[in-house]
Amino acid sequence: MLNKPLFITMDERDNVAIVANDGGLPAGTVFDNGLTLVDKVPQAHKVALVDIPEGGEVRRYNVPIGYALKPIPAGSWVHERLLRMPEARGLDGLPIATIKPEPQPPLAGYTFEGYVNADGSVGTRNILAITQTVQCVASVTAFAVQRIKAELLPKYPNVDDVVALEHGYGCGVAIDAPDAIVPIRTLRNISLNPNFGGEVMVVSLGCEKLQPERLLPPGSIALKDERQEPQPLDVVCLQDAVHVGFMSMVESILRQAETHLQRLDARRRQTVPASALVVGVQCGGSDAFSGVTANPAVGFCTDLLVRAGATVMFSEVTEVRDGIDQLTSRATTPEVAEAMIREMAWYDAYLKRGSVDRSANTTPGNKKGGLSNIVEKAMGSIVKSGSSPIAGVVPPGERAAQKGLLYAATPASDFICGTLQLAAGMNLHVFTTGRGTPYGLAECPVIKVATRDDLARRWHDLMDVNAGTIATGEQTIAEVGWEMFRLMLDVASGRKKTWAEHWKLHNALVLFNPAPVT
Repeated sequence: MLNKPLFITMDERDNVAIVANDGGLPAGTVFDNGLTLVDKVPQAHKVALVDIPEGGEVRRYNVPIGYALKPIPAGSWVHERLLRMPEARGLDGLPIATIKPEPQPPLAGYTFEGYVNADGSVGTRNILAITQTVQCVASVTAFAVQRIKAELLPKYPNVDDVVALEHGYGCGVAIDAPDAIVPIRTLRNISLNPNFGGEVMVVSLGCEKLQPERLLPPGSIALKDERQEPQPLDVVCLQDAVHVGFMSMVESILRQAETHLQRLDARRRQTVPASALVVGVQCGGSDAFSGVTANPAVGFCTDLLVRAGATVMFSEVTEVRDGIDQLTSRATTPEVAEAMIREMAWYDAYLKRGSVDRSANTTPGNKKGGLSNIVEKAMGSIVKSGSSPIAGVVPPGERAAQKGLLYAATPASDFICGTLQLAAGMNLHVFTTGRGTPYGLAECPVIKVATRDDLARRWHDLMDVNAGTIATGEQTIAEVGWEMFRLMLDVASGRKKTWAEHWKLHNALVLFNPAPVT
């Protein structure tokens, strides 16, 4: 808890700062440097450090986040109604792979207890996932899953959970449209997530456009029995003539599920290096503290993970678009930089088709939390990526094929981003929030990081890490980053559960479908 008035700047060349005190500060407050507030300024909102003329740059992170629509005296509250947002940076003439940082020493000796899969991937949980080809079967599968959990799961104590991969896709869609590949490969790759142990089970209706063999064609997965003999895809089709009555469908799902549960139950955790982690980082319910406390700490932890040989994915196209020059300059090769540019250009065109641009991203809560526009939000979002070179790009719905720091191109929607990161192979999720959100995933542990002391105090049984201690000076960015790193190893090992796991807070999978709906 802060007693004296305090503001926080991100760069010595900034001409605005954010108020750090809980509840904000009243007009007339005098800071240690003599600056006096002209207006009441809410917590996390900006105050002008100097007089800013009409048309003048408003700088935070040493980046123009806007231009003053009228003169702004020193000590004034600087909010979105006083700013004209900059135009988006063009995608030509960008710095390409220009930053060549000194290689950091490997971080050796860190391990966790995970489930090793036949394809070499490692799960942090041991879950039976039931894939669905179409929304039509969701209620039947949900009914069956309830019975599986009540009647079968207690017999298999080494299986953590049973999850129905429900989604809103599969029929009534332009299945042959070029962009339809995005939701199809997303669902395919989620089915192969490391936390599911290679046990693929599908529930189909029968008449849907997304047929099982289209979702999981021969060769997309290598299914073998205990004798290593090839096996056909395990599909329960509800329209098959063998099913007479609802309970016949349910019993069929239970019979097939028990076969998979038996194999999953035989698995045991093994000591594996930290390099087996595939971590997705994301922020939601962001505020101006996100880029000051939680996201920089995640960025520090990202660098630790990369040094340990792990895979880390940062995402959210609209929330990095305004820093594209920062990203292309950090690419390991020109090819990686060009891949990022292609993803940004595709998304620019996607937004244009909907008659919007990146400015549609910011929410009322973002603005209430002090973020004036998407430019300011993007600067705070990018810092989750740390300082490591960007080694690769994962298009939406595809699976990550390399280690290191990767850019996974996803929409910024919390639910869609998390879904796409699961498809990319994420086995552990880190989610920062300033305004607060109870977000969680059934398919993967989610570590929640609060940006402010007040949120961590009020949501004490929802937040796993309090990065607000950085703002108060109780901890450094490095100390909170190391705290996260060690917590990740404990959560990945099953030694600790996150609050989202404890309360079973599970958001729905939301597939990104840029193709038409018929």
